[in-house]
Amino acid sequence: MANMKLMYSPTSPYVRKVMVLAIEAGLDKKIDKVTVSTTPVAPNPAVAKINPLVKVPALKAEGLDLYDSPVICEYLDSKHRKKKFFPAKGKARFNALRQQALADGLIDAAILLRYENTLREEPMRSPAWQEAQMKKIRWALDQMEKEAGTLRGAPTIGHITFACALGYLDFRYADEGWRKRRKKLTAWYDKFAQRPSMKSTLPPG
Repeated sequence: MANMKLMYSPTSPYVRKVMVLAIEAGLDKKIDKVTVSTTPVAPNPAVAKINPLVKVPALKAEGLDLYDSPVICEYLDSKHRKKKFFPAKGKARFNALRQQALADGLIDAAILLRYENTLREEPMRSPAWQEAQMKKIRWALDQMEKEAGTLRGAPTIGHITFACALGYLDFRYADEGWRKRRKKLTAWYDKFAQRPSMKSTLPPG
């Protein structure tokens, strides 16, 4: 398999999710990372050539343009011979996919809230909308706390996405203090965060 090209941002939790899976799968050396900057108000034309939604991650591989992180992660999972991160069938598969969706939704809300606070002019910001996004984040965290005791065994895409979502909160929303009243989730994350794949993908700063 020829090297893949990944449109990459070191601060993106979705890019981090892709890279954590790639490292765990032993595929990271086959990925050429192209660092780009793109935002909703300053879309990057180079990213648009691979992903018309102009978001990262976007992957070029085997003549395919792949986006976004769930698709890229499942593609990568088809390219290695280790234990799969996407269970093949049954309850295990749909539970992992649902956990991915839950954590992706948390990330979505966190990124939208950050865009609201950094890209939108202050007179146009909506406190009600901001609070609605924060509620989604907190509700998602509460559900993740309920599930923390089930996060055992070999990592799945659900585990990886949970970890990248929590890492993003540490990076961008440290003042939120998500660990308060979420002892099980904190204990699980603190252990998972010691994996080499997590340490080597920490966002800068």
